[in-house]
Amino acid sequence: MTSLKKNIIYNLLYQILVIILPLITAPYISRVLGAEGIGTYSYVHSIAYYFGLCGMLGVSNHGNRSVALVRNDKDKLSSTFWNIYSIQFSTTALALLFFLLYVIFFSSFDKTVAIISILFVISYVLDINWLFFGLEKFKITVTRNTIIKLCTVVCIFLFVKKAYDLWLYMLIMALGTVCSQIYLWLNVRKYIHFVRPTFSEMKKHIKPMLILFIPVIAYSIYKVMDKIMLGSLSTVTQLGLYENAEKIINIPVGIINAFGTVMMPRISALVANKAEGKISNYMQQSFKYFSLIAIGMAFGLIGVSEILSPTYFGEEFIGSAPLIAGLSVTLIFMTWANIIRTQYLIPNQLDKPYVVSTILGAIINLTLNLILISKFGAKGALIGTILAEFTVFFVQAVSVRKKMDLKKYLMPSIGFSIAGIIMAAATIIIGKYMGESIITLVVQVFSGAFIYITLTLLIFLISKDKDIGKIINSLKKKRKKDNAS
Repeated sequence: MTSLKKNIIYNLLYQILVIILPLITAPYISRVLGAEGIGTYSYVHSIAYYFGLCGMLGVSNHGNRSVALVRNDKDKLSSTFWNIYSIQFSTTALALLFFLLYVIFFSSFDKTVAIISILFVISYVLDINWLFFGLEKFKITVTRNTIIKLCTVVCIFLFVKKAYDLWLYMLIMALGTVCSQIYLWLNVRKYIHFVRPTFSEMKKHIKPMLILFIPVIAYSIYKVMDKIMLGSLSTVTQLGLYENAEKIINIPVGIINAFGTVMMPRISALVANKAEGKISNYMQQSFKYFSLIAIGMAFGLIGVSEILSPTYFGEEFIGSAPLIAGLSVTLIFMTWANIIRTQYLIPNQLDKPYVVSTILGAIINLTLNLILISKFGAKGALIGTILAEFTVFFVQAVSVRKKMDLKKYLMPSIGFSIAGIIMAAATIIIGKYMGESIITLVVQVFSGAFIYITLTLLIFLISKDKDIGKIINSLKKKRKKDNAS
């Protein structure tokens, strides 16, 4: 099995775990902490996230790419790591200092909650995921995250019992984040040795990091700032509804992002070797199969949202249903933008269209949030997010239209969308007929999956898809071999 396949499998297995664990904990936490508690956690965490994000600059993408380009030379790799990390340490330490000042002089949080939130920012000081991503050592990160997440889940069920245990829930989540970063540092010596950073070398990394920081901070405006604005311009209860809706959407998003994380260092290495044929093949396969997954998940969630929300989170969160349905649409745009970004723009160091797309998305989101959140609460934030995600994809698509045959890549999505609409309609009818219950949700999920898989297989067969043809031929050969034996 190739290293690429192994890395994809490692990340997909981890994402399956990421899917399963929230399915276990989210209903429990929602009922224990309630919409207000969930909203408070989201608000505090979002603010801490912003300070950490500003400290990280564009380290994650730049570090990943830079490591991938020199990973076969240990001396260059070591020098690259320590010079980039020296910048990261300086900027994240400064962000931590500013966050401490914010907590002391401006924060309206409970003192205990405020102190615990500092741990979230500390985790950014220690974050070196980009080193292992660039090296394509995904087994280490997956193993680490699996152990930490399982321990976190156990602690949540053991210790979080009442609404006033919000501080304890925050502590468990924050310690899990810090411990996961410490674990990576224990493995650093296997791959690099210490090289004293120099200002001249650090200086080379500052400009590309700042360029990649612009889209990161812009993207955060419509992924995190909307939560802060909801907590400020509306209520923490509205934020709680939005937070839980986003939790559901983040499950398939995790799968999409995991794939992009695996592919970016691989494509960067292929770009360095000028292997254009392989890059084109990867792009075509990525668009076809991840559009298949994203469209299926999007329409599937639309179909089950009315039953899923109250059944899964409790009646207090029935208002999350339209938010889940609306946010599901963004999965499709996010998938296409992720493929363009991680497999073309960043590996080819075409940072400008990436930067422009996210800035425009951020401007649209911020403007609509200011206008709509105070009037419509979470639904106002929803509208801003949908239009922002579409803008990011559209601008990136326009920027590569002369270099990529997007029409060919996106053509299969028409058939997948028709299959998705039929699936969504069928699951909605099942929900209306059977009523709100866990049994209804299970029937919807299995029926929807059966309908979508059947219809998409028919599409592949009718279009005489080459990959399906290969699978059918291999099965025929295996059957003949079994019969002969």
